Amino acid sequence: MSVKRETVQLGSALRNRRNHLKMTLAELSAVSGLSVPFLSQLENNKASPSFASLMKLAEALGVGIEHFVSVPRPKEFVRRAASPVSMDLGLPVRYERLSADHEGSVLDAYIIHIPAGVGHPLTKREGEGLWYVLSGELEMTVGEETFILGPGDSAHFDQRHLYSVRAAGKEPVKLLWSGTPRIP
Repeated sequence: MSVKRETVQLGSALRNRRNHLKMTLAELSAVSGLSVPFLSQLENNKASPSFASLMKLAEALGVGIEHFVSVPRPKEFVRRAASPVSMDLGLPVRYERLSADHEGSVLDAYIIHIPAGVGHPLTKREGEGLWYVLSGELEMTVGEETFILGPGDSAHFDQRHLYSVRAAGKEPVKLLWSGTPRIP
């Protein structure tokens, strides 16, 4: 692995962990003893920390040093078809989580199964979403626009706009949804 790639991963891992803890750079500086400009350079991949600095950061952020330098193991990021992870929300819609549940993750992905005729009213949430129809017909309304998506069609939009979806045809809809932030 090249040094540049490791630096990019470190900057993202550092920023994600700090944001997860809702810490400012100034707060991290106070706890770690490292300067705000140096921390900013690390997060923006413009500097590389010494081992001692990395240890201070790990301690200040409540993680082991391996959080910043180790490669994840497949069990942390691979989902097997034979072992789906389903969310039971007590609804007729079924959600199969595809995304891993590791710390600092901001992206979520699901296979969503919507029975024919079922949908949800206008709603909105933070972040963006990508909807990709695998089978069936999905009626989608975003703002004032309503359209039908069929297999192979997709929609990608800022979900802070009002939207709704419904299985429009006589067949259930199966779709891939991926978006941010993660669904708790």
